[in-house]
Amino acid sequence: MSPRSPRSPRSSPKPSPKAGQDTGGGGAYDRIAFVASPFPEAKAAEKRLAKLYGNVKPETADVIVALGGDGLMLQTLRRFMRSGKPIYGMHRGTVGFLMNDFRVEKLRERLAKSHNTIIHPLLMCATDARGRKHEHHAFNEVSLFRQTHQAAKLRILVDEKERLAELVADGILLSTPAGSTAYNLSVQGPIIPIDASLMALTPISPFRPRRWHGALLPDRACVRIEVQATDRRPVAAVADHDEVRDVSRVDIQMDHAIAMNILFDPGHSLDERILREQFQY
Repeated sequence: MSPRSPRSPRSSPKPSPKAGQDTGGGGAYDRIAFVASPFPEAKAAEKRLAKLYGNVKPETADVIVALGGDGLMLQTLRRFMRSGKPIYGMHRGTVGFLMNDFRVEKLRERLAKSHNTIIHPLLMCATDARGRKHEHHAFNEVSLFRQTHQAAKLRILVDEKERLAELVADGILLSTPAGSTAYNLSVQGPIIPIDASLMALTPISPFRPRRWHGALLPDRACVRIEVQATDRRPVAAVADHDEVRDVSRVDIQMDHAIAMNILFDPGHSLDERILREQFQY
């Protein structure tokens, strides 16, 4: 049985012909809502910006400005993923791959000149050992990890067809293009251009088959990962920050019903950063 179709959003965002597409300038953003991570640097930035530009409630805002690092950006994307609100991040945290540089001056002008990148999240449906189902979205990746000293044993199906009868490894992850430079890259997965209709399926420390390095899949594919020997080799599933322990099966697919608009300064777009990342050494 394949994963059920993603749910339609309660509030549809602006039409998006393709994930990762740069749709040009942003337009007028008069009403700004600021959200900040709890750290002092981000909170101080929020206070300064709110004094200069005001700070409306998110539901009445034209744009959400997130102040922090990539963790805060992921939380903001998930919090507002059904609102249709564009998100503009400024780096006031640790890792800032998804963020623009922080500057107090001329924020509305920067927003008006910004370029829009459209991304879709993954939808994870995890079934635990008791048969309960847990649904979570992930903008970076869905990961499965061994919970004990023993390696996980996993069976992988794509569109209901078995592709790998047994993977013995620390785990496996499925990444979006936006998340391909995050954990996926750390475990030697491929970097995916932001406008590519692909997902990266990457093993984590594979033991058998040792030479399997993963696969690139169409972003319309439905991936099922079945956990073998769940009593002796328990596995946890994580969708960005949401964890489900003792899973027996995990179904993953990209949720094209949800389209998030992330704003970047000219020359600082997500596709440009992903391209630059491939030439790092």
